[in-house]
Amino acid sequence: MEMLDKIKDHLAEVEAFSAKTKDEVEAFRIKYLGKKGLLNEFFAEFKNVANDQKKEFGQTINSLKKAAEEKVASLKNEIDNKTETKGVYGDLYRPGEPIELGSRHPISIVKNKIIEIFSRIGFNVSEGPEIEDDWHNFTALNLPEYHPARDMQDTFFIQTDPDILLRTHTSSVQVRYMENNPPPIRTISPGRVYRNEAISARSHCFFHQVEGLYVDKGVSFADLKQTLQYFTTEMFGKSKIRLRPSYFPFTEPSAEVDVYWGLETETDYKMTKGTGWLEIMGCGMVDPNVLENCGIDSTEYSGFAFGMGIDRIALLLHQIPDIRMLSENDIRFLEQFKGVL
Repeated sequence: MEMLDKIKDHLAEVEAFSAKTKDEVEAFRIKYLGKKGLLNEFFAEFKNVANDQKKEFGQTINSLKKAAEEKVASLKNEIDNKTETKGVYGDLYRPGEPIELGSRHPISIVKNKIIEIFSRIGFNVSEGPEIEDDWHNFTALNLPEYHPARDMQDTFFIQTDPDILLRTHTSSVQVRYMENNPPPIRTISPGRVYRNEAISARSHCFFHQVEGLYVDKGVSFADLKQTLQYFTTEMFGKSKIRLRPSYFPFTEPSAEVDVYWGLETETDYKMTKGTGWLEIMGCGMVDPNVLENCGIDSTEYSGFAFGMGIDRIALLLHQIPDIRMLSENDIRFLEQFKGVL
């Protein structure tokens, strides 16, 4: 009976046992359930027990074994749960999970730079709807119905209403701005525009423009040239420009603006077709009819306007070979612009 009492004492010890670490649990398991553990010793003593005591002795040993196994499983589960909770909530000073940083889109990079350059000389930013009406997109800009110059811009019209369309330029924003703001006016209008054109490496059915407008008393073509000279120097680091006569329905006189890019590399030859000059925008003095359509007295005020393609400048500055890459959202392409502001 002395051995039986010893087993019962161990049974009480097992039931009262607790642990805080996995090492303590493992030591407990080895003590009772290991190859050289107490349970094996007790089973070895079974052959020496009197026959009338074997039943009680065996039942007590089995109770001890079951209690030890359940205690080990219970303590392991309890410790695992505590470890998991601590890993999530416990150490508030632990390093955070690395967050993958994104990058600005090249269109946004160029647009923001253009806005920043013109903001230094007093130009604010104005925006308007991409779904526009005929008046703001065409008629107010000296393009009345059936005007042949409308064919210069292949337009997406809304079928249910032929007077509603997707804007073909951001000049419509300038019309809205002039209607609601008296001179002096100095604003740039960046935004997305739409034209029904075939998609290729150099053209798309939607792209981005930024157009500028300055209206005040005594504004001259010399003011326009000086403004564009400042812009090309700040944007490209190129100060040499030329203005070639051109035609736009909403400006008179009108001009195309070229910047002298140079011929220092083979890429320069390809971009400029061997001339060294690169066309970057159109410009001109605001036609008096446009001022009058917007409620501005053309006998008292004059102004100039200019417009350029943001996509084209992005292709130029970052040497992007295909305009379609700007709208495909290929993460491998966009990651190249990390760190560019």
